[in-house]
Amino acid sequence: MVRPRIALAQIDTCVGDVEGNAAAVRSWARKAADAGADLVVFPEMTITGYPIEDLALRASFRRGAEAALQATAKALADEGLGELAVLVGTVGERETSHGARPTNQAVLIRHGVVEARYNKHHLPNYGVFDEFRIFASGEDPLVIDVAGARFGVVICEDIWQDGGPVTQVHDVDALVVLNGSPFEEGKGHVRTDLAMRRARQVRAPVVYVNLVGGQDDLVFDGGSFVAGTDGTLLATAPQFVEHLLVWEIGEPGPQVPPLDPDEEIYRAIVTGLAGYVRKNGFRSVTLGLSGGIDSALTAAIAADAIGGENVVGVSMPSQHSSGHSKDDAEDLAKRIGADYRVQAIKPMVDAFEQQMDIQGVTAENLQARVRGVILMAISNREGHLVIAPGNKSELATGYATIYDAGSIGGFAPLKDVDKSRVWALARWRNNHAVDRGEVPPIPESSITKPPSAELRPGQVDQDSLPPYDLLDEVLDAYVEHAEGRTELLARGFDPAVVDRVLQLVDRAEWKRRQYPLGPKVTALAFGRDRRLPVTSRWREP
Repeated sequence: MVRPRIALAQIDTCVGDVEGNAAAVRSWARKAADAGADLVVFPEMTITGYPIEDLALRASFRRGAEAALQATAKALADEGLGELAVLVGTVGERETSHGARPTNQAVLIRHGVVEARYNKHHLPNYGVFDEFRIFASGEDPLVIDVAGARFGVVICEDIWQDGGPVTQVHDVDALVVLNGSPFEEGKGHVRTDLAMRRARQVRAPVVYVNLVGGQDDLVFDGGSFVAGTDGTLLATAPQFVEHLLVWEIGEPGPQVPPLDPDEEIYRAIVTGLAGYVRKNGFRSVTLGLSGGIDSALTAAIAADAIGGENVVGVSMPSQHSSGHSKDDAEDLAKRIGADYRVQAIKPMVDAFEQQMDIQGVTAENLQARVRGVILMAISNREGHLVIAPGNKSELATGYATIYDAGSIGGFAPLKDVDKSRVWALARWRNNHAVDRGEVPPIPESSITKPPSAELRPGQVDQDSLPPYDLLDEVLDAYVEHAEGRTELLARGFDPAVVDRVLQLVDRAEWKRRQYPLGPKVTALAFGRDRRLPVTSRWREP
């Protein structure tokens, strides 16, 4: 019986870095050959990075990607890897009645040349995807022969839609799927269940290779696997790391245990932040440390993403800042090894108040915005990326001063994490440290004390918002599931709470439009997933 060995290369790419991505293909192809692989499969759009969005429409970009692809084929042969079959994703081109159009393409490289091309049939146009607007769809199936075995080839969405190329694949030893499937909580089981259905359909294992790494507000978790026709997983790869999974047809392969749900979310955020920092040329980040839970968790995530020594934490106390908040901020910085600084805001606030009559909420907002100005000044002076510690509950309700230290900057790690989950993630991270015999990064008092912006004496968040457990439940129904006021009342929520929350959410759309990018980790994130007009008079009846 013929038993080819397949290597699943889940690698981290960068959009537009066609030379760097091509170099990664050569490097990982060498690793696959050293592992005895006959076929190595890379993710969707490997040469170009993914998603390329409107870069695909530039003929110059398509030419650059094709040149990198051809150079890769030649280099592999020159390096003695000509016999290795390499399946890799890139941007292609197809003539249509409207002229040359880009395609999402899988390419077979062997013997120094491109032997076959396959254009993705089903182009998603929902959620974070807009491929239908960008690409032309393919029409023809592809089956390749490697080491005496036959492999059907499809790309990502092609297995999510019934019909199409999967129904055109017959008598194969495996169905190979190149994927750029973004992470969201709970999606892993959906992928594997789908792959198992397709495996039964084509009567052959499904080899699912997924991208890994952060790209703007998307996170790709890897988690590549092989699904058998009997409903079992034959081999699995870890999440959130580059990895080469080697599987021999007809044999069981390596298995890794699934991650705890909180760990999965935490590692997704770390991956997203690390990718954004590195791929945009930064080496360090700065943020305000208030002593509260949001900034504490954000700082811990940053330390895990790029190293605590590359985190600049700035305490910016006001006359209303409590002693424990300042102590907790300093304690956190010591725990993660951050560069800790103190910059009092009172002299700056006083200067404003000497020039203008500022009172009440205006005075509170001024304090918050001065903190944002300080962080941006440090960023401009020293080259750090400012990161915002605001969470999804605040973003949903507009419970943040725009341009303040909680919302200003280039990236917001907790943008898609509600307040209730913030506490859960902080608990998980501290417990993880204890399990490893390490010092927990987040001070216990930052987790247990009532959250407060500390912009006036005795202020706590619950002065303005329902309790966070109740608030997040209402927000989940209204935002995530698009339920209206009638449906929320039918659930049994208090009418006063419903009306207050809906009013806050509807009025805050303009703030959300100006919020930094942040990693998508739920099924519906603000930004790519939820698109509502800023100017709208619709209110839930």
